[in-house]
Amino acid sequence: MTVIVLIAAPEGLRGHLTRWMVEVNAGVFVGNPGRRIRDRLWELIATRIGDGQAVLVEPASNEQGWAVRTAGHDRWRPVDYDGLILSARSRR
Repeated sequence: MTVIVLIAAPEGLRGHLTRWMVEVNAGVFVGNPGRRIRDRLWELIATRIGDGQAVLVEPASNEQGWAVRTAGHDRWRPVDYDGLILSARSRR
């Protein structure tokens, strides 16, 4: 399962995601796209997010079973700490 969360994203980007995933709440998309589709969707999101924020949670072969990607102006960033993904807050 893949989860994508968009904050302050352009409407066209949200519309494009609904072709492949279900929007279960405002800006929260859930689905099971294949790896190739997921990578292409992320490329599109990363180039079009503008001043917004995006987070993608996807399956991975690690201790937790998932991985995180972020794009845009986000104060939180994923950090690998001895094999565990933790969220670190950037200082301003």
